[in-house]
Amino acid sequence: MKNAENSLIRESIDTIRFLAVDAIEKANSGHPGLPMGCAAMAYTLWMNHLRHSPADPNWFNRDRFILSAGHGSMLLYALLYLTGYNISLDDITQFRMLNSKTPGHPEYGCTPGVEVTTGPLGQGVANAVGMAIAEAYLSARYNRHGYPVVDHFTYVIAGDGDLMEGISAEACSLAGHLKLGKLIMLYDDNRICLAGSTALSFTEDVGKRFEAYGWQVLTVDDGEDIEAVDRAISEAKEERTRPSLIAVRTIIGCGAPKKQGTCNAHGAPLGTEEAAACKISLHWPGESPFHVSEDVLAFTRRAVENGKALQTTWNSLMDEYRSVHADLATELERIVKGDLPQGWEEAIPSFQDSDKTMATRKASEEVMQALGKLMPELLGGTADLNPSTLAWVKGAGDFESPSLLSEGVQGSVGGPWGYEGRNIHFGVREHAMGAIANGMALHGGITPYVGTFFTFSDYMKPSMRLAALMGINVIYVFSHDSIGVGEDGPTHQPVEQLMNLRCTPNIMVIRPADANETAEAWRQVLTRREGPAALILSRQALPLFDRNRYSSARNLKRGGYILWESHPDHLPEIIIIGTGSECALALAAGEELGKKGIAARVVSLPCWELFDAQSSEYRDSVLPPRITARVSVEAGITLGWEHYLGFEGKAIGMQDFGKSAPAPMLYDYFGITVEKIVQTAHNLLGE
Repeated sequence: MKNAENSLIRESIDTIRFLAVDAIEKANSGHPGLPMGCAAMAYTLWMNHLRHSPADPNWFNRDRFILSAGHGSMLLYALLYLTGYNISLDDITQFRMLNSKTPGHPEYGCTPGVEVTTGPLGQGVANAVGMAIAEAYLSARYNRHGYPVVDHFTYVIAGDGDLMEGISAEACSLAGHLKLGKLIMLYDDNRICLAGSTALSFTEDVGKRFEAYGWQVLTVDDGEDIEAVDRAISEAKEERTRPSLIAVRTIIGCGAPKKQGTCNAHGAPLGTEEAAACKISLHWPGESPFHVSEDVLAFTRRAVENGKALQTTWNSLMDEYRSVHADLATELERIVKGDLPQGWEEAIPSFQDSDKTMATRKASEEVMQALGKLMPELLGGTADLNPSTLAWVKGAGDFESPSLLSEGVQGSVGGPWGYEGRNIHFGVREHAMGAIANGMALHGGITPYVGTFFTFSDYMKPSMRLAALMGINVIYVFSHDSIGVGEDGPTHQPVEQLMNLRCTPNIMVIRPADANETAEAWRQVLTRREGPAALILSRQALPLFDRNRYSSARNLKRGGYILWESHPDHLPEIIIIGTGSECALALAAGEELGKKGIAARVVSLPCWELFDAQSSEYRDSVLPPRITARVSVEAGITLGWEHYLGFEGKAIGMQDFGKSAPAPMLYDYFGITVEKIVQTAHNLLGE
């Protein structure tokens, strides 16, 4: 019996290999090397250790698995098919075809069982850190003695390329600091990259590097030795005070006679002859492509019933938990569903003192404190900038390893210490911060926020792009939004970043003009569930508009609205459009024109995406097509404003980088002034 099972195991592993080989051959593109080299390692993890339920891929207490080396996607698709997820053999044959369930790199939301979109190397590693953070926080908050209702591991398979990328260094350094013991990375140590041997560029001692990060490092000398892989994973699961790296020595393209162990197996089909020779060398019985024996399918599909049993046991535990800890259970179930708490909208403050000035970063801080009291799922932090961005939840504690408390480390926000803390200190690691937030959002039960200076969004952009691509709800709190930063100079003054984000699909970008627009921006951000949102906030204090005199900030929900007009009974002669801190300038210019008898309309346009989603009737009511005399004013690059100005309007803004000087001096220097707006309006009107 044991010999028969061993034979089935080896056949199952080779089935993974040859499903990958055949799919890539049929598509005439793909990466066979990783699936062939990692098949034994991945099989051992999935069949012996991974707690998952193929019948319910979204079971909340499942172990999370991430293939960070997403180019090896056929490894994952083969595993999903064999273990009984809703992916068919026909789906495997459609690898890399239009609208198939098996795209070239794993895509979240496309394939059942795929936890995260990967492909840009290193992102998956950081996503895994985010998932481990989410698990640690939720287990600390909700688990009680005898009721480990949140209790799972996060596994990731990463390759040499993943560990070359700086994002993985940032993320793994933080993971070691946080002592995330339920994070386990299997490192595909094949020492080959696309261009040749890793010796060309990557000769560091990876194990020592991870030991320095505070990880447990284990090694498996032969990736085909499934018993050794099994023992290493078991040992990693026992270590709860350190994340674990298991370096598994594999052979890329294992089984391909001429290409195995070379870069020729990495990123192109083996070719008809080499694929056939590979099947001969491994004694593969399938003559036709996509061969899967009934015995193998029955053997690997045991995962379906095993998963159902795990889920049934957990459901029973949850039933008991509800009866003993009803309030906690209700709260946990709410945040897992993604529902907002009762009273959250009423908790958002309004700002009434029109004689007061307030930076929008400060207004955002006040909103966050109010929401934080009701939303335990609001978890996040900044890249060492919470006292500057004001993106924090005071009194909610620092998310840290509990062991640090005994070492006398001081936190900055007050409140509980340890994994129940809700303020994450990411350190100066913007790229990883963005990807970690993605992992937190994908885990579920978390509404993640991250913050930094707006100019450093450039460091985060790849992670933000993936959040937009996946349509996940991450909140970016970007302060210091323009040349208003002042003396720090052009390195810290964002100029092109605003347009960059606006042209990225599926990111809602909001640049509020005053404190009340900031409050409304948060309202829109929290009601959005299909993509990330960026709040672009000022460092400097801004006027608080008297909303008895000017239109309600609640109109922000439409993206743009008429803030004020001098002659509301008829069409304007000139329209001035402002965003953020420049809205006050637009308003002052409009009022000056109005005093001269000119019909001036001032439009606040904080969110292009929301405005463009409105009906044409509404958009035309705000920006009547026949009124072509339009001026925009925004302290950023002007490229893109033609979207609203057409060919006859004029954009006032930046054409170059900023300079180091006090903010008022910079606005004068670059001509972003009331006088310039008024003169431009006169010019457009031919006066």
